[in-house]
Amino acid sequence: MSFIQQPAYIIAVILLLVVFSEWLAKKNFFKHIGSVLIVIIAAAVLANCKIIPSSGNAPPLYNQIFEYAAPLGIFFLLLEVKLKDLKLAGLPMLIMFLVGSAATITGVIIGYRIFSPQHHQVNQAYAVAGMFTGTYIGGSANLNAIALHYGVTKDGTLYAAVNAVDNILTTGWLMMTMFLPPILQRLFPRKKNTPKELKGFTGEELRSLVTQVKTETSITDISLLLSLGFGSMVISSLIAKYVPQIPSILVLTTLALVFAQIPFIQKLKGGKLMGLLLIMIFLAVIGAFCDINALLQSGKVSGVLLLWDTALIVIHGIFIFTIGGLFKQDWDIVSIASNANIGGATSAPVCAASLGRPDLQLPGLLAGSLGNAIGTYLGILVAEFLK
Repeated sequence: MSFIQQPAYIIAVILLLVVFSEWLAKKNFFKHIGSVLIVIIAAAVLANCKIIPSSGNAPPLYNQIFEYAAPLGIFFLLLEVKLKDLKLAGLPMLIMFLVGSAATITGVIIGYRIFSPQHHQVNQAYAVAGMFTGTYIGGSANLNAIALHYGVTKDGTLYAAVNAVDNILTTGWLMMTMFLPPILQRLFPRKKNTPKELKGFTGEELRSLVTQVKTETSITDISLLLSLGFGSMVISSLIAKYVPQIPSILVLTTLALVFAQIPFIQKLKGGKLMGLLLIMIFLAVIGAFCDINALLQSGKVSGVLLLWDTALIVIHGIFIFTIGGLFKQDWDIVSIASNANIGGATSAPVCAASLGRPDLQLPGLLAGSLGNAIGTYLGILVAEFLK
């Protein structure tokens, strides 16, 4: 085993990347990018510089992170999704988010019909369609949940190409969601719209609602949360074993959403912190899979994926901004909803902050959380429809 394949070395480097990303995100310029994008980009740079493994020489540890860290991270973050809090997102944000989700599904299916990836060396193209659907409704965690379900992770070249294309285009669109609103506002002025439930909060109070993490955690809290997480994974795998028609990741997602509504579970401290750390580790591995050489070497496959992914994001963008424009929605809300679709719950508050809208950080986060909850369901639905 080569030095950079050592699990202890990889974990140490990834954790340092998390520290570096959190530190850099506090600097004036980089705070508008956010630690999430920074950790993905930093890991991609290290992987392409051969400092950590990439998709071409992915170690077993990466699979274990996908198998355990990603689902557990999703589980812990979903414990924060209190359905009664969705009203704080405001009806306009939720409506535009659902419009964006419909736009994603439309883009995936139209792109599938136009480029026929199944006839251009893209194995399990239906599964890739589900992965694109999941990631552009709820984030990369949904993409990998669907990939694990359909076994796409076993096709190294395809998996690397999908991840590279996804990360490249996701980063590009996230930047667009920060640049478009000021331009559209100048061309087609719209009234700024703050959810009525959040009116009266100061900027600092709104930021604290998004960034606060329960402190003073105890061993009991952490132990109960971990037991709940691992126990739910066991239940999910057992149900999937005896009822294979039900994907285990959907069971895990459903269990998390059910537990999140229980007052006793809501009082446990430390879940969000553990979830954020696990997701940051997971995102670092996503960045490591953004292997430019693997993308180039995959030739025709990567070309088809790039065209397909570009088309679906363009369709998504045209659809959501056109609908938002026709109904005279606040451009910031439209853009943050789109950001929540494409980037997920972690990037939407970053977009809101970059647009100078602290009042929309929490609504964006809640919309993204809804995407986390439904992205895998809809992704698998689209995959089975095209199968």
